[in-house]
Amino acid sequence: MITYRSTRGRAPELGFGDVLLAGLASDGGLYCPAEIPKLATVSAEMTYVEAATAIVAPYVAGTFDRDDVADMVTDAYRGFRHPDVCPVIPLDRNLHLLDLTQGPTLAFKDVALQLVGRMLDAELERRGRGVTVIGATSGDTGSAAIEALAGKSNVEVVILHPLDRVSEVQRRQMTTVDAANIHNVAVRGTFDDCQDLVKAAFADESLRRDVGLAAVNSINWARVMAQIVYYVTAARTVRPDGGPVSFAVPTGNFGNVLAGWYAKHMGLAVDRLMVASNRNDVLTRFFETGKLVIEGVVPSLSPSMDIQVSSNFERLLWEAGERDGEAVAELITRLRSDGRVEVPEPWSKTIAAEFDGARLDDDGILAEITASRDEFDQVVDPHTAVAVHAARSMIGEGVDDGTPVVVLSTAHPAKFPDAVEQAIGHRPRLPPHLAELFTRTERCEVMDDDLNRLAERLRSVGSGRG
Repeated sequence: MITYRSTRGRAPELGFGDVLLAGLASDGGLYCPAEIPKLATVSAEMTYVEAATAIVAPYVAGTFDRDDVADMVTDAYRGFRHPDVCPVIPLDRNLHLLDLTQGPTLAFKDVALQLVGRMLDAELERRGRGVTVIGATSGDTGSAAIEALAGKSNVEVVILHPLDRVSEVQRRQMTTVDAANIHNVAVRGTFDDCQDLVKAAFADESLRRDVGLAAVNSINWARVMAQIVYYVTAARTVRPDGGPVSFAVPTGNFGNVLAGWYAKHMGLAVDRLMVASNRNDVLTRFFETGKLVIEGVVPSLSPSMDIQVSSNFERLLWEAGERDGEAVAELITRLRSDGRVEVPEPWSKTIAAEFDGARLDDDGILAEITASRDEFDQVVDPHTAVAVHAARSMIGEGVDDGTPVVVLSTAHPAKFPDAVEQAIGHRPRLPPHLAELFTRTERCEVMDDDLNRLAERLRSVGSGRG
C-alpha cells in the first residue's frame, strides 16, 4: 500500500483515504506518494476507463480495491461527450491536440473532479461523516467541483473565485447551479488571494476540525493522480510503439503539468514537458534564472493562468530536493516573506533537465487563436493558444527531430467567447446542455479578502461537520 508524505516533513504519513479527506497536510505542506508505482501496462487498444483503472489502482490501494476503482471510473466518465473521454486530434505531422474539454463543464478539471468527487463521496459514506469542501478557483476548478458534488448530502461546498477576474461563462457555470449545498463567494482580490485564504483556513486547526474541512483544489493529491491517466493514453495514441513524446501544457497552479512529471517517473517515455505561461510568467522566469520571484498579478485574456504562486510547484521542489521537507519548508517560508527566493542550484538543474518554459502575451494569444483556425481548422481557447505557441517553439527548435508534441487543450473556446471573437470575428457556441446558461439565476456572495469573514461563512454552512 502506498503511503503519502508532506512536502514539509512535519505531518504524519497517511494512507490515501486520509489524504483524500485532508487535502492540505497539517504542517501546511502538500501530500506526495512516498513511492511512485511502476506504470501498469497500457496499450493503445485499451479504453480510457480500462487505462484509468490500471493507473489509479496502485495509488488508492488500502482504501479502494480495483473493482471499486473500475466502478467509479466507469461512472465518472459515462457522461463525457466523446467515447474516448480525452480524444487526440492530429494538427500537423508532429503536432497533436489532446482534447480535455469533453466533460460537463467543458474544461480539463472535469477529468479529475468527476472521479475525485465519487471517491470523496464513497469514502465519506464508508466513514459515516460529512465534510465542508473549500476550494479556490481561477475559473474552471470551481465549476467542475460544483458539478461533481452538487446535491451530495454529506458535503457542503464553498468555492472562492476572484471578483471580476473569471470569464462570464466560468462565473455563471458556478453561480447558477441550484443546489442547497453549493455556496459561491467572489473575493475582492486575485486568485492568489483566494488560494491564500484556503490555505489559511486549513492552518486554523479549530476551524478545520469544527467544520470538517476538505480540499478540492489541486493541493489535494487525488486531483494530480487522476490527471496522470490522460498523459499515458495520449502517448499511447500518438506513439503506440512506446517511443518518446513531449507535452506542452498551459500552466497556472502547476498541477496539470506535474501530473505529466509523475507519469514520466512511473515509466512513461516523456521527452520534454513545456510549461506554457501567459504574461504572468513566474514559472518561465524561474526556468530562465533559477529564481522564484512573486510579482503583481496582471489580468489577461487567459484568466485561469493569472497566478504568481503556483502551489503545486512545491511538490516538484520536494522531489528535486531529494524529499528534504525541512529545506522545502524553509525555502517556501522565505519566498512568502521576501517575495523572492533563489532555488538551490542542484534542484534547479534537476528541474531544468526535464522542463522548458515559454510565455505569450495577449497580442500573441489573439494571433495564435487566428493561426490555429487558419492552419489547422481548429478554434482554441486563450489558454490552449498559449500551449500551441509553446509547442510550435519546441518543434521549431528541433525537439529530438520527429518526437511528437502533444498540446493539452484545457478549455472549450465557448468559455472565453470575448477573446475568441476578438481573434476570429465570431463567438463560439456553447454545447446544447449549457444553451440556457445566460438565462439562469445567479447566487453568489461578495466578500473582502478577510479570513475572519470566511471563517464565519464556513462555520455557518459547516456546523456539525467533522
